[in-house]
Amino acid sequence: MIRAVIFDFNGVLVDDEPLHFALFREVLGQEGVVITEDDYHDRYLGLDDRGCFEAALLDGGQSAASARVVELIARKARRYLQEAERGLRFFPGASECLAALGDRWPLAINSGALLPEIELALKLIDRRDRVEVIISAEQTERCKPDPQGYTLALESLRRRGGPLADLPASACLVIEDSLAGIESAKAAGMWAVGVPNTYPEADLRRAGADDVVAALPRFTPEWIAGRFSATAAR
Repeated sequence: MIRAVIFDFNGVLVDDEPLHFALFREVLGQEGVVITEDDYHDRYLGLDDRGCFEAALLDGGQSAASARVVELIARKARRYLQEAERGLRFFPGASECLAALGDRWPLAINSGALLPEIELALKLIDRRDRVEVIISAEQTERCKPDPQGYTLALESLRRRGGPLADLPASACLVIEDSLAGIESAKAAGMWAVGVPNTYPEADLRRAGADDVVAALPRFTPEWIAGRFSATAAR
Protein backbone atom coordinates (compact mmCIF):
# COMPACT_ATOMS: atom_id res chain seq x y z
CA MET A 1 0.00 0.00 0.00
CA ILE A 2 2.89 2.40 0.76
CA ARG A 3 4.95 3.34 -2.30
CA ALA A 4 7.04 6.27 -1.01
CA VAL A 5 8.18 7.62 2.35
CA ILE A 6 8.61 11.34 3.07
CA PHE A 7 10.54 12.55 6.10
CA ASP A 8 10.44 15.82 7.91
CA PHE A 9 13.97 16.86 8.83
CA ASN A 10 14.45 18.96 11.98
CA GLY A 11 13.21 17.08 15.00
CA VAL A 12 12.94 13.79 13.09
CA LEU A 13 16.37 13.04 11.61
CA VAL A 14 18.57 15.77 13.02
CA ASP A 15 18.32 16.79 16.66
CA ASP A 16 18.87 20.50 16.06
CA GLU A 17 15.74 22.23 17.37
CA PRO A 18 17.74 23.59 20.35
CA LEU A 19 20.29 25.00 17.89
CA HIS A 20 17.57 26.63 15.78
CA PHE A 21 16.05 28.21 18.88
CA ALA A 22 19.43 29.51 20.01
CA LEU A 23 20.10 31.05 16.60
CA PHE A 24 16.63 32.58 16.29
CA ARG A 25 17.09 34.09 19.75
CA GLU A 26 20.57 35.33 18.84
CA VAL A 27 19.59 36.97 15.55
CA LEU A 28 16.32 38.41 16.86
CA GLY A 29 18.13 39.68 19.94
CA GLN A 30 20.41 41.67 17.65
CA GLU A 31 17.24 43.32 16.35
CA GLY A 32 15.89 44.08 19.82
CA VAL A 33 13.34 41.24 19.87
CA VAL A 34 13.39 38.75 22.75
CA ILE A 35 11.86 35.27 22.46
CA THR A 36 11.75 32.63 25.15
CA GLU A 37 11.97 28.87 24.80
CA ASP A 38 8.25 28.69 25.58
CA ASP A 39 7.55 31.23 22.82
CA TYR A 40 9.49 29.12 20.36
CA HIS A 41 7.83 25.86 21.31
CA ASP A 42 4.29 27.22 21.51
CA ARG A 43 4.24 29.68 18.61
CA TYR A 44 7.16 29.39 16.22
CA LEU A 45 8.24 25.75 16.09
CA GLY A 46 6.96 24.24 12.86
CA LEU A 47 7.33 27.49 10.94
CA ASP A 48 10.11 27.88 8.42
CA ASP A 49 12.71 30.61 8.93
CA ARG A 50 10.69 33.18 7.01
CA GLY A 51 7.54 32.44 8.97
CA CYS A 52 9.35 32.48 12.30
CA PHE A 53 11.13 35.77 11.70
CA GLU A 54 7.98 37.44 10.35
CA ALA A 55 5.88 36.29 13.29
CA ALA A 56 8.48 37.16 15.93
CA LEU A 57 9.12 40.63 14.48
CA LEU A 58 5.41 41.40 14.32
CA ASP A 59 4.88 40.01 17.84
CA GLY A 60 7.68 42.33 18.97
CA GLY A 61 5.98 45.34 17.38
CA GLN A 62 8.55 45.66 14.64
CA SER A 63 8.50 45.75 10.86
CA ALA A 64 8.61 42.42 9.02
CA ALA A 65 9.45 43.96 5.66
CA SER A 66 10.52 41.39 3.09
CA ALA A 67 14.06 42.71 2.62
CA ARG A 68 14.65 42.73 6.37
CA VAL A 69 13.40 39.16 6.78
CA VAL A 70 15.58 37.95 3.89
CA GLU A 71 18.64 39.47 5.57
CA LEU A 72 17.81 37.84 8.90
CA ILE A 73 17.35 34.46 7.23
CA ALA A 74 20.75 34.79 5.55
CA ARG A 75 22.38 35.82 8.83
CA LYS A 76 20.93 32.84 10.67
CA ALA A 77 21.84 30.48 7.81
CA ARG A 78 25.49 31.52 7.99
CA ARG A 79 25.55 30.91 11.73
CA TYR A 80 23.80 27.53 11.35
CA LEU A 81 26.38 26.26 8.88
CA GLN A 82 29.19 27.48 11.14
CA GLU A 83 27.74 25.54 14.08
CA ALA A 84 26.83 22.50 11.98
CA GLU A 85 30.37 22.17 10.65
CA ARG A 86 31.46 21.70 14.27
CA GLY A 87 29.06 18.78 14.53
CA LEU A 88 25.35 18.07 14.40
CA ARG A 89 23.39 15.77 16.67
CA PHE A 90 21.29 13.14 14.94
CA PHE A 91 18.53 11.11 16.51
CA PRO A 92 19.53 7.50 17.20
CA GLY A 93 18.87 5.33 14.16
CA ALA A 94 18.58 8.20 11.66
CA SER A 95 21.28 6.91 9.32
CA GLU A 96 20.17 3.29 9.59
CA CYS A 97 16.52 4.21 9.05
CA LEU A 98 17.26 6.11 5.84
CA ALA A 99 19.37 3.21 4.57
CA ALA A 100 16.81 0.50 5.37
CA LEU A 101 13.78 2.37 4.04
CA GLY A 102 15.71 3.64 1.01
CA ASP A 103 16.41 0.04 0.03
CA ARG A 104 12.67 -0.57 -0.25
CA TRP A 105 10.94 2.70 -1.17
CA PRO A 106 11.77 6.04 -2.80
CA LEU A 107 12.53 8.59 -0.08
CA ALA A 108 11.90 12.33 0.04
CA ILE A 109 12.42 15.08 2.59
CA ASN A 110 10.01 17.98 3.08
CA SER A 111 11.33 20.56 5.50
CA GLY A 112 11.19 24.21 6.41
CA ALA A 113 14.98 24.08 6.66
CA LEU A 114 17.17 25.62 3.98
CA LEU A 115 18.62 23.34 1.31
CA PRO A 116 22.31 23.78 2.30
CA GLU A 117 21.41 22.76 5.87
CA ILE A 118 19.70 19.58 4.68
CA GLU A 119 22.44 18.73 2.21
CA LEU A 120 25.15 19.19 4.85
CA ALA A 121 23.36 16.95 7.37
CA LEU A 122 22.83 14.16 4.83
CA LYS A 123 26.47 14.42 3.82
CA LEU A 124 27.59 14.09 7.44
CA ILE A 125 25.80 10.73 7.77
CA ASP A 126 26.59 9.65 4.19
CA ARG A 127 22.94 9.29 3.19
CA ARG A 128 22.47 11.88 0.44
CA ASP A 129 22.24 9.14 -2.18
CA ARG A 130 19.24 7.56 -0.41
CA VAL A 131 17.03 10.65 -0.75
CA GLU A 132 15.55 11.17 -4.20
CA VAL A 133 13.65 14.41 -3.60
CA ILE A 134 14.25 17.34 -1.23
CA ILE A 135 11.69 20.09 -0.75
CA SER A 136 13.23 22.88 1.30
CA ALA A 137 12.18 26.35 2.46
CA GLU A 138 13.43 27.96 -0.75
CA GLN A 139 10.87 26.04 -2.81
CA THR A 140 7.74 26.86 -0.83
CA GLU A 141 5.71 30.00 -0.31
CA ARG A 142 3.64 28.65 2.58
CA CYS A 143 4.93 26.77 5.60
CA LYS A 144 3.34 23.95 7.55
CA PRO A 145 0.51 23.33 8.43
CA ASP A 146 -0.19 24.30 4.82
CA PRO A 147 0.15 21.15 2.67
CA GLN A 148 2.16 22.88 -0.09
CA GLY A 149 5.49 21.23 0.79
CA TYR A 150 4.07 17.72 0.76
CA THR A 151 2.18 18.40 -2.45
CA LEU A 152 5.42 19.56 -4.07
CA ALA A 153 7.22 16.46 -2.81
CA LEU A 154 4.53 14.28 -4.39
CA GLU A 155 4.79 16.15 -7.69
CA SER A 156 8.59 15.84 -7.67
CA LEU A 157 8.41 12.09 -7.01
CA ARG A 158 5.93 11.69 -9.87
CA ARG A 159 8.28 13.54 -12.23
CA ARG A 160 10.86 10.82 -11.71
CA GLY A 161 8.62 8.71 -13.90
CA GLY A 162 8.49 4.94 -14.12
CA PRO A 163 6.47 3.35 -11.32
CA LEU A 164 6.23 6.74 -9.57
CA ALA A 165 4.48 8.49 -12.45
CA ASP A 166 1.03 7.66 -11.07
CA LEU A 167 1.94 7.85 -7.38
CA PRO A 168 -1.15 8.88 -5.36
CA ALA A 169 -0.95 10.88 -2.15
CA SER A 170 -2.67 7.99 -0.39
CA ALA A 171 0.37 5.77 -1.08
CA CYS A 172 2.79 8.19 0.64
CA LEU A 173 3.80 7.81 4.28
CA VAL A 174 5.10 10.83 6.18
CA ILE A 175 7.05 10.84 9.44
CA GLU A 176 6.80 14.07 11.44
CA ASP A 177 7.58 15.39 14.91
CA SER A 178 5.45 18.54 14.98
CA LEU A 179 1.72 19.14 15.17
CA ALA A 180 1.87 21.50 12.18
CA GLY A 181 3.73 18.84 10.22
CA ILE A 182 1.13 16.16 10.96
CA GLU A 183 -1.66 18.54 9.94
CA SER A 184 0.24 19.40 6.75
CA ALA A 185 0.71 15.76 5.74
CA LYS A 186 -2.93 14.89 6.42
CA ALA A 187 -4.12 17.93 4.46
CA ALA A 188 -2.06 16.65 1.52
CA GLY A 189 -3.95 13.35 1.68
CA MET A 190 -1.04 11.30 3.00
CA TRP A 191 -0.58 8.87 5.88
CA ALA A 192 1.26 10.44 8.82
CA VAL A 193 3.26 8.82 11.61
CA GLY A 194 4.44 10.90 14.53
CA VAL A 195 7.67 10.52 16.47
CA PRO A 196 7.46 12.09 19.94
CA ASN A 197 10.77 13.92 19.90
CA THR A 198 9.13 17.34 20.26
CA TYR A 199 5.49 16.76 21.28
CA PRO A 200 3.97 13.94 23.35
CA GLU A 201 2.18 11.06 21.69
CA ALA A 202 -1.28 12.24 22.75
CA ASP A 203 -0.79 15.64 21.08
CA LEU A 204 0.47 14.02 17.86
CA ARG A 205 -2.58 11.76 17.73
CA ARG A 206 -4.91 14.70 18.37
CA ALA A 207 -3.27 16.50 15.46
CA GLY A 208 -4.26 13.59 13.22
CA ALA A 209 -1.34 11.15 13.30
CA ASP A 210 -2.37 7.72 12.04
CA ASP A 211 0.13 6.18 14.42
CA VAL A 212 3.12 7.09 16.60
CA VAL A 213 6.48 5.32 16.87
CA ALA A 214 8.61 5.83 19.96
CA ALA A 215 11.85 6.31 18.00
CA LEU A 216 13.34 5.86 14.53
CA PRO A 217 14.76 2.36 15.18
CA ARG A 218 11.15 1.15 15.38
CA PHE A 219 10.25 2.73 12.04
CA THR A 220 11.34 -0.27 10.00
CA PRO A 221 10.23 -1.61 6.60
CA GLU A 222 8.61 -4.55 8.37
CA TRP A 223 6.63 -2.29 10.70
CA ILE A 224 5.48 -0.08 7.82
CA ALA A 225 4.48 -3.04 5.65
CA GLY A 226 2.49 -4.58 8.49
CA ARG A 227 0.87 -1.38 9.76
CA PHE A 228 -0.04 0.02 6.37
CA SER A 229 -0.98 -3.10 4.46
CA ALA A 230 -4.21 -2.89 2.48
CA THR A 231 -6.18 -4.45 5.34
CA ALA A 232 -4.39 -3.07 8.42
CA ALA A 233 -4.54 0.57 7.32
CA ARG A 234 -8.32 0.67 7.08
